[in-house]
Amino acid sequence: MTYDFDTPVDRRGTHAMKLEALSDMFGRPDLTALWIADMDFACCPDIIDALRRQCECQVPGYCSVPESLWTSVRNWLSSRHGVNADRDWLAFVPGIVRGIGYAINWFTSPGDSIVIQPPVYHPFRNLTVGNRRRVVENPLILDEETGRYRMDLAGLEAAFKAEKPRMMILCNPHNPGGIQWDADTLREVARLAKENNVVVVSDEIHGDLMLFGERHIPFASVSPEAAEVSITFGAPSKTFNIAGLAASWMMVPNPELRKPFYEWMEVNEFSTPSFPAFTAAEAAYNCGREWLDQCIAYIEGNIEATERYFAENIPSIRPVRPQSSFLVWLDCRKLNLPQSKLVDLFVNRARLALNDGTMFGRQAEGFMRLNVALPRRELMKALESLKCALS
Repeated sequence: MTYDFDTPVDRRGTHAMKLEALSDMFGRPDLTALWIADMDFACCPDIIDALRRQCECQVPGYCSVPESLWTSVRNWLSSRHGVNADRDWLAFVPGIVRGIGYAINWFTSPGDSIVIQPPVYHPFRNLTVGNRRRVVENPLILDEETGRYRMDLAGLEAAFKAEKPRMMILCNPHNPGGIQWDADTLREVARLAKENNVVVVSDEIHGDLMLFGERHIPFASVSPEAAEVSITFGAPSKTFNIAGLAASWMMVPNPELRKPFYEWMEVNEFSTPSFPAFTAAEAAYNCGREWLDQCIAYIEGNIEATERYFAENIPSIRPVRPQSSFLVWLDCRKLNLPQSKLVDLFVNRARLALNDGTMFGRQAEGFMRLNVALPRRELMKALESLKCALS
């Protein structure tokens, strides 16, 4: 079956945050929304059909979670990523940001230090500060030639020894930039974490959206030390464009970490899914492979079209090709604009809503994050608007 990614989906009036929050986030509603990380493609029809069948029951009462959900998750992890997860390792969580918040509250105490690696997904900092923990930064190192980041492993070791953090929040693949960390880097993170008694929370929500032949490397899979120190979060939400259903899962191989944490989650009903969440997740993992493969191919085409457009029309902005996901990191530093003027260029002159790079850390001044998961014709219109604004 061939799926349609070219036809726009009208999301007006559907409470889509991407549209509804434009005024609050950018000060005006008349923008092309290229910011928040969901796709403007119609969801896989098998997922919609499964939800429709469940809703036709007429009694949306209490539901038990079918064991078939966990069979689908385990099969997906095995076939897609080579991870053979025991059933006991897995539990439901209603969204990865919530899951990281639960982990912070269980494994750390107010005043404890937590390591993050900016520029990085901004909720990592918000969760740490909002839960009265202390942020320890180990900034990534930017390779000016390639535009890609690498981890500062020496800095990480120094931070572990000096700050005595209880936790590190790892983004794998990394957002922004779409970087899949290599196995050697992940093994060294695990070694340092084990040596310094640090729990590593690995957000792997973009791991199913690998691009251009890249393979996802789950943190827990790289070494026995990684399995011992890891709490992994994953989800079908970004993969299959169902973020509004809050369907996510967590994986903890180490029973010493897992058993008390999962018991606390269960007794507080934090790990009890609603029927739309588990229905959609199971349908996605069982039936969505062909849709996902076509979606990834379309995203790759959009990234290539974006690269060509900037090279031919706006060479002062360099799009950094991601290894994962549909979020393109734009290096705009050659425009020589202060960040406020750069944001004004996109918002008030080009009428485009992109994420301000400094949202992810002060290290990202001069950068913007572009969501390219929309029909190609609409994407090209947006880039044309930027070209006109610069002219």
